[in-house]
Amino acid sequence: MANQSSLSGFLLLEFTKVRELQILHFLVFLVLYLATVTGNLLIISAVAFDHHLHTPMYLFLMNLAIQDLGAVTVIMPKSMANSLFNTRHISYLECVAQVLLLILFLSSDMCLLTVMAYDRYVAICNPLQYEMIMNKQVCIKMIAGVWIASLLYGSLNAAGTFATPFCSNVVNQFFCEIPPILKLTCSDLNLPEMGAIVFGIVLASGCFVFVITTYVHIFISVLRIPSVQGRQKAFSTCLPHLIVFSTFVFTAAFAYLKPTPDAPSNIDLTFTVLYSMVPPMMNPVIYSIRNKEIKMSISKLLGLQHLSKNASFGF
Repeated sequence: MANQSSLSGFLLLEFTKVRELQILHFLVFLVLYLATVTGNLLIISAVAFDHHLHTPMYLFLMNLAIQDLGAVTVIMPKSMANSLFNTRHISYLECVAQVLLLILFLSSDMCLLTVMAYDRYVAICNPLQYEMIMNKQVCIKMIAGVWIASLLYGSLNAAGTFATPFCSNVVNQFFCEIPPILKLTCSDLNLPEMGAIVFGIVLASGCFVFVITTYVHIFISVLRIPSVQGRQKAFSTCLPHLIVFSTFVFTAAFAYLKPTPDAPSNIDLTFTVLYSMVPPMMNPVIYSIRNKEIKMSISKLLGLQHLSKNASFGF
């Protein structure tokens, strides 16, 4: 296959050739996907239908759930379908769409988690000015800015990735991801995509430094709170965000900064599954397990009134 003009599609990596194990892979991915979809839809519905949660922190959390839901939907259904129907094929346009949407959701995750860090900084370090600084209009503009910037960055990456001819169509990954696709290009140097990657690294590094600096100021302010209960409440609102941000950064760094192997091992596949599926599945659990408002809202949403009462009494 000499160039992309004759490229009708790609062949994705299959986990196994054994039919029984392919069905098992489909079932395992189906359970993980349904768990992820259920958890994130509960967060989205809880925030959307409970007017008490229409605050910047929960609106950001709802958008994070939308992004996580989008990220796994881009990857998992196609992989499940390939295992179920015993095929490896993905069309050229489907592959382009996977790259574009995956970068869109991942970059919007990074940007939104950075914005959420700023929201926590204002709430804890400048509580008297919080409503003036983080009003509804500012919140909507921030969210819109995150989506627009991420869409532009995703488009830049997709255009750069598929700008050069391909000498092979065998992708050593179970979904279309930029590093293994770049291994297929006929040229050793893909300047458009290298520029996009460098820009992404600089942007991600800037977000990381900003969040770390922000949390240094937050922890200093929290330690100055005189009451133990006040410090615990402040930590309880920051800890889930810090856990989610750390998980996202370290898994994404492993995915995109490690050398791309010519033939991925079982360890590589395991880490790929972990970084692509575990964070979106665990984020709703991390945020809801320490948040009484979210737990009470979900309980009301599901009609479990007695659980709401127990949560209100601290059970």
